[in-house]
Amino acid sequence: MISRTILLYLSRQFWLKDLLSAVPGFNRVPRRFIAGENIHEAIEVIRKLNRLGLMATFDHLGESTTSREEATSDVNEYLRVLEMIEDSGIESNISIKLTQLGLDIDEEFCYENVNLLVEDAARRGNFVRIDMEDSSRNAATLRIFRRVYGRHRNTGIVLQSYLHHTARDVEEVIRLGARIRLCKGAYHEPEEVAFQEKEEVDQSYLVLMRVMLHSGIYHAFATHDERMIDAIQDYAEKTGVSRENFEFQMLYGVRRDLQQRLVRDGYRVRVYVPYGRFWYPYFMRRLAERPANLWFVLKNLWRR
Repeated sequence: MISRTILLYLSRQFWLKDLLSAVPGFNRVPRRFIAGENIHEAIEVIRKLNRLGLMATFDHLGESTTSREEATSDVNEYLRVLEMIEDSGIESNISIKLTQLGLDIDEEFCYENVNLLVEDAARRGNFVRIDMEDSSRNAATLRIFRRVYGRHRNTGIVLQSYLHHTARDVEEVIRLGARIRLCKGAYHEPEEVAFQEKEEVDQSYLVLMRVMLHSGIYHAFATHDERMIDAIQDYAEKTGVSRENFEFQMLYGVRRDLQQRLVRDGYRVRVYVPYGRFWYPYFMRRLAERPANLWFVLKNLWRR
């Protein structure tokens, strides 16, 4: 089986995207994980999820924007998303990546873009989640989050259990009273900043989960790992935390059976729904998180 490290490396090799796209039958493969190339396709996907009792969060695919024009275009797309969420009545919020909104261009420019989106979401009674990217952007992402949260409470942050300093970040965000989405982490990080062994990452996740559930704040736990889910359920039950006071989050196209089972059991579940033309890095990171998904890719390539 191809290793996680190799798949993460390949996620940055855009020549491979062109090569794969030329393979007959490949283009249907990403559609398992990507809701479509435009907002209308994504809206229809979310309608179907809502009918199954699942909430959603929009992700307009794109990252590492290199021009102000590109960043502004993505801001305008998210403003359109927020408008269409309100007009359509679907149950969804939005998730944003700061490199898509200009973080690598100018931090102040990025902050202004994020603040604009959060202000618009606040007017519409909606919520914005700031995704965490690789560790080199961690400090800047938290700086922008703190500034925006100081003005608007309808925003939350993603924190990653594989980073050594996340315990400190969790405590800080909880002191602010803000909402966290806890995930394990999907980037290749050096050992000086991140745990390298799965057991260490899992143990960190469980420790942070307990801190979050004790906080009394509505947090989200992003995982497809049934052992983690069982541990969250057990700890919440033992400590008297209601199923209404937190949610599970999962990726579109991954463990649909588990998503629906959790809903049937009375848990709140939100599905991360990506759409857009820039699907390749996202798609490859999904394979890296769960290399077994490669079998899905191969089976679909063999089908005609």
